[in-house]
Amino acid sequence: MRSDAHQQLSLAIDDDWFKPCAVVPVYNHERSLPAVVHALLAEDLHCVLVDDGSDPVAARVIDDLTQHPSVHLLRHAQNLGKGAAVASGLREASRLGFSHALQVDADGQHDLGRVALFLDRASQAPEALICGYPEYDASVPKSRLYGRYLTHLWVWINTLSLSIRDSMCGFRVYPLQPTLALLDSTALGQRMDFDTEILVRLYWREQPMVWLPTRVQYPADGVSHFRLWHDNLLISSMHARLFGGMLLRAPALLWRRWRG
Repeated sequence: MRSDAHQQLSLAIDDDWFKPCAVVPVYNHERSLPAVVHALLAEDLHCVLVDDGSDPVAARVIDDLTQHPSVHLLRHAQNLGKGAAVASGLREASRLGFSHALQVDADGQHDLGRVALFLDRASQAPEALICGYPEYDASVPKSRLYGRYLTHLWVWINTLSLSIRDSMCGFRVYPLQPTLALLDSTALGQRMDFDTEILVRLYWREQPMVWLPTRVQYPADGVSHFRLWHDNLLISSMHARLFGGMLLRAPALLWRRWRG
């Protein structure tokens, strides 16, 4: 018997106003990607795979997966970065007629057993961005864990709020209309800085957000494309840009806190 969340999700998918899909940015994740795609297909989700310039071995695995009628491929000729891949996938999802997109990483970190819950919550609040905040097990590298706290601090400064619980978890359901309005009007970071910057800028636009816990694990044989020095420099630059934007918006942000 299917769970209540699955039953409610099936009803919601039948409605024109809620048509979700999954967007998966992929760069050389040939080992973990098939399990991720099969788990999403088991949830009756159409999958938009964005091949961000993968090597030939990974590209062949991606091509094999696209033989399934519910898997759609968008391919970058060269690696542009995770943020660029997500943005391309969100635009493609909208072009295909979907209203919402579940962003999922291809490395198998996310607990895909939470997919139905996230989509059910999105169907109940279709105007909201449904964001995951991670619950880690012992596999999380301590350097990554401690580094997140610094980003949390800067996000709270740049929003003058504690509302964003975690800006780096790439497991979230985007309502496509307001998200694409931001992407079409503002140049965002195209690599590991994307996930944080888009949340801050959507917060500035008073985008409703709903937060749900999700388990995150780091597989022992997992592939990480986080480049310690280069990506930390990009993230630091992003925080500096956002800080300047916050100063311009500070009166409105403070008024919003006082009002709310």
